[in-house]
Amino acid sequence: MSLSVCVKVVGFRDFERHAINTLFELSSQGAVSYCLWTPDAPVAPSLALVDLESYEAGLELVSPSFDASLKMICVGQDAPPEAWRCFERPLHWPDVVQAMDELFGDGQAVDAELDFVDTEIPDAVPLAVKSALVIFPSREDRMYLRARLALAGVVVVGEAHNAAEALDQARRAHYTLVLLGQDLPDMESWELIRQLIAMEPAIGSVVLAARQKTVQLRHRADHAGCRGVVDYPFNPSEIVQLLQKV
Repeated sequence: MSLSVCVKVVGFRDFERHAINTLFELSSQGAVSYCLWTPDAPVAPSLALVDLESYEAGLELVSPSFDASLKMICVGQDAPPEAWRCFERPLHWPDVVQAMDELFGDGQAVDAELDFVDTEIPDAVPLAVKSALVIFPSREDRMYLRARLALAGVVVVGEAHNAAEALDQARRAHYTLVLLGQDLPDMESWELIRQLIAMEPAIGSVVLAARQKTVQLRHRADHAGCRGVVDYPFNPSEIVQLLQKV
């Protein structure tokens, strides 16, 4: 049975909050699972993650209700003496999770799944990439891409596990980027690409993730209207490069 730890999150930018939430979701599979604490929770938080550069942190630290005994992991400079650990930006999230595990777990190395957050925001990501839809049957693949996109500043990310769900979401919201895999359970990926490309208003970029990026596959993807093809399983640096190009 895993230990559940409620974490109070104070401050942080939208994309960092998204990464934190994703890390919490991933932790649900481990010996220690973390969840976001809210004021209406029936239990008190066991840990606080505090962004010292935020306005909220300034209010929190001087509040009469501030619990000085609460373990704090801080981000930024001028940490209060009560802070247990402090990190500077750019954040290496596996180190943050490792610090959390040292408090509540066995202090073992962080799972390799978390290496996707070991990256700064790519400065070259264009502002045009404002929203994305990821279409993969695997929840782990969708979570990976959500976190990678969030760290690139794309905080509006939709998910679909099959073609029917993807088409429904694409009709209801205009996505500037769509990433999809080849192994959809209800439709061939090429047919889904055809329908996505034909939509109005047009989707900004459609990108296919493929196990084998052969010349023939690249040619077919280009002919179908795809903006590009990336490796599957994912290559983190290739995803960053993709976000810099689309």
